[in-house]
Amino acid sequence: MPMEKLFVYGTLKDPVVQKTVFGRIVEGIPDSLDGYRKTEIAMSDGVFPIIIRESGSAVDGLILEVTREELALIDRYETDAYRRVRVTLKSGQEAWVYCE
Repeated sequence: MPMEKLFVYGTLKDPVVQKTVFGRIVEGIPDSLDGYRKTEIAMSDGVFPIIIRESGSAVDGLILEVTREELALIDRYETDAYRRVRVTLKSGQEAWVYCE
């Protein structure tokens, strides 16, 4: 089964959220993303982290390996407030990330 790499920096780092959103807990590998900074977005059910482009900044997070089916569930969880894009992490690995 092909796996996708997903860089997470907010609620998806939480094992409880992972279990709720896509049904299992994934131990992440620490990494960081240059050229973005973390901020917040207000939504109807609370305030959540989001990243935006900003040169000279970096965001720390985790790489999770998920299936394409799990990625579709995560897309639904993240809603239209986020868009999923491919990025190259500080480690040189390519991954998906949800950003503004």
